[in-house]
Amino acid sequence: SAVDRTPRSERPPARTTQGSANRNRYLFVADRSIHLENMASTLSMSGLTARVSAMQRPGVPANRGSRVVAAARPAVVRPRSIVPGMTSSRVAMAVRADASKPAGSKGAKLATVAQPAVEAESVPGKSKFVVPALAFAAAAAALTPAAPASAAAAAVATVNQADTAWILISTALVLFMTIPGLSAFYAGIVKRKNMLSVLMQCFSLTCLMTILWYTVGYSLSFSEAGNSIIGSLDKAFMAGITKASIWETIPEALWALYQMTFAIITPALMVGSFVERMKFNSVMWYCALWMFAVYFPACHMVWGPGGFMAAKGVMDFAGGIVVHITAGIGALVGASVLGPRKENKMIAGNLVLTVLGTGMLWVGWYGFNGGSALAAGADAAFACVATQIAAAAAASVWAIQDVKETGKASMLGIATGSIAGLATVTPCAGFVGPLGALMLGVAAGVVCRFFSLVVKEKYGYDDSLDVFGVHGVGGFLGTCMLGIVASPVFGGFNTDTTMMTQTIIQCTAAIATAAYTAVASYACLMITKAITGGSLRVPDGAEQGEGLDMWCHGEACYSLSEGESAGGQPVPKVGV
Repeated sequence: SAVDRTPRSERPPARTTQGSANRNRYLFVADRSIHLENMASTLSMSGLTARVSAMQRPGVPANRGSRVVAAARPAVVRPRSIVPGMTSSRVAMAVRADASKPAGSKGAKLATVAQPAVEAESVPGKSKFVVPALAFAAAAAALTPAAPASAAAAAVATVNQADTAWILISTALVLFMTIPGLSAFYAGIVKRKNMLSVLMQCFSLTCLMTILWYTVGYSLSFSEAGNSIIGSLDKAFMAGITKASIWETIPEALWALYQMTFAIITPALMVGSFVERMKFNSVMWYCALWMFAVYFPACHMVWGPGGFMAAKGVMDFAGGIVVHITAGIGALVGASVLGPRKENKMIAGNLVLTVLGTGMLWVGWYGFNGGSALAAGADAAFACVATQIAAAAAASVWAIQDVKETGKASMLGIATGSIAGLATVTPCAGFVGPLGALMLGVAAGVVCRFFSLVVKEKYGYDDSLDVFGVHGVGGFLGTCMLGIVASPVFGGFNTDTTMMTQTIIQCTAAIATAAYTAVASYACLMITKAITGGSLRVPDGAEQGEGLDMWCHGEACYSLSEGESAGGQPVPKVGV
C-alpha cells in the first residue's frame, strides 16, 4: 500500500473521540493517521487525561455523598508502553470506572483505571507503517523523564453539572419541607387559637438556624481541622469557600447550603412537642442552645471529616441519627420538663392544612433522602424508591390498625403513618432495596403507632404532636434495623460487614446518641429557663383563654370582621 504523502499542513489534526461523561463509557485516543511527534509528545507528558470516576474526598465518611460516581472528575493516567505485537492502526487507551456497585459504609474506594486496551482492527495499507512508528514513539517517550507517580495519580476535582443540578433541586425540596410543609402539618393539628404561634416558631427557626449555620454551624460540623467530636472554627462565616471550592462533585457552597436545610428542619421538628404552652422566646433559646450541644457534634461525628461514629462504621444515609433520634429525644425531654397542656385534648383546627403539609413533606423527602446520595445516579434513584415504598407501607399499616380498632379509617392517622415510614427509612434509604423498604414501612406502621398511642397514654407525657413517637422512635427503629435490611439477603447493598456486626454497631450508636441527647437537652432547658425569667410556659390564662397567637404575637390566623359571628354569619341586629 502507498504511504499517505499528503503535506502535513493539509492533514486533519489528530482527534480525540470522547463519549459523554456517563458511567462505563470509554475514552478512545485514536486517529487513522497518527503522527510520530504527536504520539511521542503525548506519551512523554504527564499522561493521557480521561474522564474517570470521582474519588472520595479525603477524610469524608461514606454515609452521605461519598459515592463512586463515574466520569465525574478528570484524572491523570500514567503513560503506558505500547503493547508488543499490535496489528492495528487504532490505539485504544480505554479508561473505565465500574460504578455499578454502590459504596459500602467504610468509605468509597478509589475508582480503578483499567489497563490500556488494543483494538484488533486492521486498516489496509497503513498498519505496516504505523506499528513501527508507534514503537519508535514509545522509545522516544522512554527517554523523557516521567512525571512523579503521585502527581500522575492525583485527581483534579471538577464540578459535575448533573450532580449539581440534582442537589440544587434537593436543597429546595428540603427547605420546602420546613416552610411550608412542616409548618402546615403542625399548624393544622393544634387549636385555631394557637395555629399562628406554630407557624411563627417554624418560620423564625428557619431564619435563626440559617444565621447560626452560616456563622459557626457549618464549620463546627464539617471542618477538617477539628477533632473526632466537633469541628473547628476555621470555616466560620464560611471562610475559604469560593467558587472554586468543590466538595465531591458539587460546589462546596452548595454542599453547605444543602446541609443548612437539615440544620433548619431538625429543631423545627421539636416544636411539635411544645405546642400550645411554650413561650416563643423559650423555644428560640432552647433550640439555639440545643444546636451547639447536640446537633453540631452529632452531625460532625456521623457525617463530618474524621467523625468518631463514622470511623466506627456507623451508617446513617440521610439522618436517622443526626436528625430524627436527636430531635425525637430533645422533644421528649422538652415535653417532660414543660408538663402537659391544661387542655390536653386533640382538637384539630384545620385537617386540610395538615393533609397539605403531609403531601409537602412526602414530596420534599425525595430531596432529603435522594439528595443525600450527592449524585444524580443509581444511589439517588434507589433512595427515592425506598422512600416511596416505606411511606406508603407505613401509612397503610397504620390505617388498617385504625379500622380494626375503631371501625373507621382516620385521615390524621394515615397522614401520621406516612411520616413515620419516612422517618424510619431515612437512615437506610440508600443502603436498602425495595424489599428492605417494605419491611421498614411495615415495622414503622406498627411500632411508631404503638408508641404514639399506647406508650404515651400509659406514661402520661404530653408529646403533643407525636414527635418522639414518630420521629424519635422511627429514627431509632430504622437505625437499628439497618444492619438487617441493608444485607444482600434482603436486597440491600451493604457488603462490607455481616448482618450481626452492623446491627450491633447501629444499635450501640442509636443508644449512645439517645442517652447523650437526653442529658444535653435537659441542660439546655435549664439554661433556657434561667434566661427567660424562670418559666418556660405561657401563663395559664393565656393557655386556657386567648391562646398563644394573641398572647405571644398579637395576631390570629382567623380574624372576624366587624359584624361577623364565629360561624361566618352576620350578627343579628338587636331590636329589629
